[in-house]
Amino acid sequence: MAYELIAAVDLGSNSFRLQVGRIVANQIYPLDGLKESVRLAAGLTPDKRLDAAAQQRGIEALSRFGERLRDFDQGAVRAVATNTLRVAKNAGQFLEKAEAALGFPIEVIAGREEARLIYLGVAHTLANPQTRQLVVDIGGGSTEFIIGQNIDPIQLESLYMGCVSYSLRFFPEGRVDKRSFKEAELAARRELQAIVHVYRKTGWDEAIGSSGSAKAIVDLLELNGLSDHGITREGLEKLRNELLHAGDASHMRLQGLRADRIPVLPGGLAIMSAVFKEFGLERMVFSEGALRLGVLYDQLGRYHHDDLREATVNLFMQRYQVDRRQAARVAHTAVGLFHQMVPASQEAGHPDAQFLVWAARLHEVGISVAHSSYHKHSAYVIANADMPGFSRRDQARLSRLVLAHRGKLERAQPLRGEAPEWTLILCLRVAVLLHRSRDDQPLPPLSIGLTRNGFQLKLGACGLEALPLTAATLEDEAQQWAGIGSELRIHREA
Repeated sequence: MAYELIAAVDLGSNSFRLQVGRIVANQIYPLDGLKESVRLAAGLTPDKRLDAAAQQRGIEALSRFGERLRDFDQGAVRAVATNTLRVAKNAGQFLEKAEAALGFPIEVIAGREEARLIYLGVAHTLANPQTRQLVVDIGGGSTEFIIGQNIDPIQLESLYMGCVSYSLRFFPEGRVDKRSFKEAELAARRELQAIVHVYRKTGWDEAIGSSGSAKAIVDLLELNGLSDHGITREGLEKLRNELLHAGDASHMRLQGLRADRIPVLPGGLAIMSAVFKEFGLERMVFSEGALRLGVLYDQLGRYHHDDLREATVNLFMQRYQVDRRQAARVAHTAVGLFHQMVPASQEAGHPDAQFLVWAARLHEVGISVAHSSYHKHSAYVIANADMPGFSRRDQARLSRLVLAHRGKLERAQPLRGEAPEWTLILCLRVAVLLHRSRDDQPLPPLSIGLTRNGFQLKLGACGLEALPLTAATLEDEAQQWAGIGSELRIHREA
């Protein structure tokens, strides 16, 4: 389904943001936006748990966003969470309440996926995207670095340093002196040394800053005459001296210094200074494009069948030398079974049908590791690899489906009660065992449906008479379902 209005929600480590956009001729025009300074990363305890106060700030912000999005369809809104919810041990507990407040699912995205989406947002704001760009996005808990050209990223990296975490670590209670600033800058430079050689070798024509820290710094430099245009090395030095002279960002008397930026300015400035020194930069321009705009354009691509997830699945099939003909057989049969049980899944772009196809196409990636228990290797790869376009939740779901496609169903027990996923698992398992011979022989006539306690599979008797191994395997499959308290009735038609 295509929408006129779409929305993106960015659960950042410092701020939560909502962006509503109108789609006009494959372009997105910002229509409305909301920002809440939540400082989620400030609520991370030493043992990496979100404290109650930070959770409450987040829930209250999302409740207000939810009111704005009340009339939006589920498919028109995409919400993503970044570094703090990647590392918080109790993120699941918070996300359950957060989704209830917002009214929409929230995806926790990996660092490199965050970097990709940031670049997608920035690229759509550039006057000349054909030049090669270095994009730096200093967030609350992580900083993303991208080199890209046009809308294609060349290098993607996310480092665990941000304006909130560094401000708390090096500038407790807001106090800033030469020693603490130097320590923060050196810590950032040590992090950067892991990527700077590769990035310098790749090269870029222009450096671009995006998001809150870059915006705050460029405003302070330009509004106070510390820089003529953008962020400069000289301007950063002047701003650093202003901060050291004040001893606390709250004591600075500069135009453009917003109250919500005061607690995190020292950490953001130290990281930006380190970036300029390690990358040898003299100037950086600012782009309004950021994660939320990238999320909107990623949604637009999915509507127009330019879904990066599809490209990622194809790349994985190539990388892990998947038997494409076998994957196609399994996918065709599995989706055919699913259509019978869920007729609505025949609509183009149905999310459950999409996931079933992707699971069928990826279920054998683990064979390239080892044939023995290959489904476990497949599930591990899918759960842990970088898969551009897929959120962590997407990857976890694919991994669960692939793990459950053969062997003992007890492994799928965490899904118990999730009826749609049990149905997907059944379709994938039956399709795999029906194509065990890995040839193009026609299958016996079959139909499938739901029963009160599970499923019923009807097969033409004449077809099964010539397939004794398949018949025996289906009986074993029925025992697997019985073992988890469900049923799979095998009915042979006369």
